[in-house]
Amino acid sequence: MPEVTAKLVKALRDRTGAGMMECKRALLETGGDEERAVEWLRQKGLARAASLAARTAEEGLVDCYIHAGGRIGAMVEVACETDFVAKTDDFRELVHDVAMHVAAASPRYLRREEVPPEVVEAERRVQLARVREEGRPEHVAERIVAGRMDKFFAEVCLEEQPFVKDPSKTVRERVQETSARLGEKVEIRRFARFQVGER
Repeated sequence: MPEVTAKLVKALRDRTGAGMMECKRALLETGGDEERAVEWLRQKGLARAASLAARTAEEGLVDCYIHAGGRIGAMVEVACETDFVAKTDDFRELVHDVAMHVAAASPRYLRREEVPPEVVEAERRVQLARVREEGRPEHVAERIVAGRMDKFFAEVCLEEQPFVKDPSKTVRERVQETSARLGEKVEIRRFARFQVGER
């Protein structure tokens, strides 16, 4: 097993933003393999963030991002539990990244539970018609439609979209990682996107 050096720990910390001790432990747990250590940290972070989800987030920040010569703009509100965390660079970076993501990816809803039932039903009908048109057997049609509906939600719901700065994770996972690092509940409350000429 390779020795877990300070240089290795620092490289992992720079890459993930996790604490020094967490990085050292991740490298020890994964035999010094940096890629596996990143995955180990992500898994631990998401588990920790899930345990914070029931807590109340009453503080936070509003930030905006203006792009493309002032033709596209986005504004977001991201909540956390304390004013102290709201002032950290880590939290501020997350809020700005979410605003930039909204400007770039044009989400229509925050999460799938907020998509109006009539929109969901219309999309379901379209996908079912497509599956039948493709001649797929009826007994697998529902499974195929369910998979396509998941893709639809990943296109229109902010939390499920691949994060623009790192498409290997969703926006929700990016928020959960920050939540785990900061030790507080962090959640996107709302957003708005504006584009010149759009109504």
